[in-house]
Amino acid sequence: MPKKLILIVIDGLTPAAFEGAAEDDRMPALKFLAANGIYARGISTFPSLTPVCLSSIATGAHPDVHRIPHLVWYHRGERRIVEYGSSFAAVRAAGTRQALLDAIFNMNEQHLGAEAVTVFEALEDAGYTTAAINFTCYRGRNRHASAVPAFTRRPAYGPKRFFFYNLFESDVTGAPLAVFGRSAGSVDAYAAAVGRWLVTRDGFDFLVHYLPDYDYASHAAGPGASEEALQRSDAAIWALVEAAGGPDEFLERYAVIVCADHGQTRIDRALRLEESFKDAHVIVTASNRAGMLYRTDKTREDPRELAARLDAEPGVEAALFLEDGEAVARRAGEELRFAPSASGWETSGDLTLLPQPDAFERAWAALRNPNAGELIVSASEGVEFDDLGGRSHLGGGSHGALAAEDSEVPFLTVGLDAALRSITDLAPRALEHFGVEPPAYTMAFAHAA
Repeated sequence: MPKKLILIVIDGLTPAAFEGAAEDDRMPALKFLAANGIYARGISTFPSLTPVCLSSIATGAHPDVHRIPHLVWYHRGERRIVEYGSSFAAVRAAGTRQALLDAIFNMNEQHLGAEAVTVFEALEDAGYTTAAINFTCYRGRNRHASAVPAFTRRPAYGPKRFFFYNLFESDVTGAPLAVFGRSAGSVDAYAAAVGRWLVTRDGFDFLVHYLPDYDYASHAAGPGASEEALQRSDAAIWALVEAAGGPDEFLERYAVIVCADHGQTRIDRALRLEESFKDAHVIVTASNRAGMLYRTDKTREDPRELAARLDAEPGVEAALFLEDGEAVARRAGEELRFAPSASGWETSGDLTLLPQPDAFERAWAALRNPNAGELIVSASEGVEFDDLGGRSHLGGGSHGALAAEDSEVPFLTVGLDAALRSITDLAPRALEHFGVEPPAYTMAFAHAA
């Protein structure tokens, strides 16, 4: 029998921050795991925003398969904005009740692609017990009633052991409230308590231990300036080690993967993307460092003409669209065309327009998502797009763009023979660890060396 597997996801953890923690006595869990594991840098998806990234982690797919396009997007079928939680102001602008339903239920029930298979579904279909703590892409086979009266009429379907910010709790663990005291690490403290309970009872074969408080702190203070938050995340991991009986016992029982969903970059300029399209009759959905434009019945300009409106805007790293079966990246009037081929990628134009890691694969998949806008915009270094509520993380950190700072992530494997290049590798490698065949779509692209 294979070892039980724990996937630890520290939201927003940059490779540099992990590498520093691996040598820091104040981070005993990460230092211990790093000393016993194999480390490499890898790549996220695009847009590198948490709902998109966690869906890629859960399904082993980019957005062309899992269909989650952004943190905020326009639902063409329902003719409305979907907002998963860019900021409190953005949630209010989109409608608080609808935003909560979208983030808690609809993302998994309706928005996540039907052809995508989550790691929870695949492993439980094979007879294994899966668990998830606070992981927003949770679709599974087990029906769970909410512990909160406002949501009791609507169940969620997730892994057998399912814990979601006190809203859904498959078992009584005695864990504290997750949502009060976020700046002091209350969500990670909740995860620590639930994780300790699960390990003590040996209650899973596969666990996703998701720790989002570091990202929350980095948005406020900037990447590299959130060591206290990372120490709290480390404590949430050490709780698992202690619950197993100590370091040796923990490694004897579990294989471990530690990773992030995306990176972060410091923000020194906020840009309202809508300003460039006041008279274009388009719908703009922007947040963090990525934006999308959706054409309407009144839109006269095609995607190329809309992209040209951004030629003089230095805050735009790339404006991306599809044309004649190819993807086009445009910046300052210059263009690069690309499309997949049997031998890799066919290109024409200025290759320096997309120097970012795995840019062709990630941009192509984002554009091929039927829920994406006709134009996808990636922000330049240090720039963030205001969200629906007019908010940004100016002076702090952000992510979402194609840029390496947004997209590079740490990968640490302990007791697991798996080479990881992309966050889309996580689900198929977990399935292979348990002898379960990954979905065919996970072989759609061969990652570049």
